This record gives sequence, structure tokens and C-alpha cells, in this order.
Amino acid sequence: MSLAANVEPAPGSKSERAYDAIKAKIADGSYGAGYRLVLGRIAKDLNVSVVPVREAIRRLEAEGLVTFERNIGATVAGIDTGEYLHTMQTLSIVEGAATALSAPLVSDADIAAARRINEQMRDCLDHFDPVRFTSLNLEFHSVLFTHCPNPHILDLVHRGWDRLNTIRASTFNYVPGRARESVAEHEELLQLIESDADVDTIERAARNHRAATLTAYLNHAETSVEGA
Repeated sequence: MSLAANVEPAPGSKSERAYDAIKAKIADGSYGAGYRLVLGRIAKDLNVSVVPVREAIRRLEAEGLVTFERNIGATVAGIDTGEYLHTMQTLSIVEGAATALSAPLVSDADIAAARRINEQMRDCLDHFDPVRFTSLNLEFHSVLFTHCPNPHILDLVHRGWDRLNTIRASTFNYVPGRARESVAEHEELLQLIESDADVDTIERAARNHRAATLTAYLNHAETSVEGA
């Protein structure tokens, strides 16, 4: 790993701007898995020299978002399906538990806030923005699990979300059709909490919601391999 990957560039520097620009395109799917990052072309698009672009790509490599291949150069890394599977399986269990334990402590104001966020997610569906949708999705679920009285479970939930960010798993980039289902399931979950449903019912609904997203992605990944 190079020194450039370990030293954060100054805010506003050309290297920082190149890093932000490339990472944003990776996040929104413009630069998909396997996309070749041609330094000269990116530098021209950003109106900078190749040097800050190279520094930015080295930094992204250190974060696992970019890989270097012999005779090819820098390419956008794909999602590690195994890591995603294990992370989502774990998150479905711990977030389901956290949501269920948190439910009795969720106030009417919390419900209203979560419903407003879900409406924003619904507004995203017609002109779909997977990055914004994913960000709102975390906001929504945070409202529901943040009151969990068990700090150990809550810590595991936060670690799970952090791990998803690390492996760049905005599932909705790959299965945008899952987004509409997700919004509908959010409303069902809110209604369960509002009606004081029992803990087991809420936990099962929250777990199934997370598991459905995992299943949608795995089906997509399998279809992609078969069609390759």
C-alpha cells in the first residue's frame, strides 16, 4: 500500500476532489463493477492532471473499492457476494431483535418521522436515485431500532450497517425493483408498531424485510452469472 493511500489529502485539494468525484460515480452505479478507470480520461473530465487522479484511485484501492489487474489497470471492484450474504444474514437477526425491543419505546413522533422518511423514499421511485434511497433507508430503520435498550445488540446493528458501507452494498443499484416492495414493507412495519403487535411478530417482520432484500440480490447475482 502506498503512502498516498495512507495520507488524507487536504480538504478541497485536487486529489480530494478527484476522490469524491470517482467515489460518487462508483456509489451511484455510473462506474459499475469491472469498469476500467482510465486515468487520462478521468483527469480530462475533472480538468486536473493525472497525478491527483492517481492518488485518488490509490486511496480508493485501499478502501477496497478499486482493484488493479495486470495488463488492465485500475477497475471498480465488485461486491463480495459471500461477505454481503454473511453481513445481511447477521443484520437481519440483530436488527430484527433491536427493532422489536425498541418498539415499545417508539413514540408517536418517531412514527411520524419514520413515515415522512418513507414518503421521501416513495418519492424517489419515479426518478430512482439508489444512493439517496439507500441513505433514506438507513434513516428510516435508525428511527425504529435506535431505542433498543440492549446496547450490545445495538452495537452489532451499527457494525452491520458500517460493514455494508465498506463493501459498497447499495443493493438497490442492482435490484431497483426491490425498492418499491421495501417502501410497502416499511409501512407494514410501522403499522405493526402502532398497533402494539407482540415482540415476536415485529421481530419476524423486520427480519423478513431484511431477508427479502438479500434474496433479491442473490437472485440477481445468480442470474448475472448464468447470463455471462
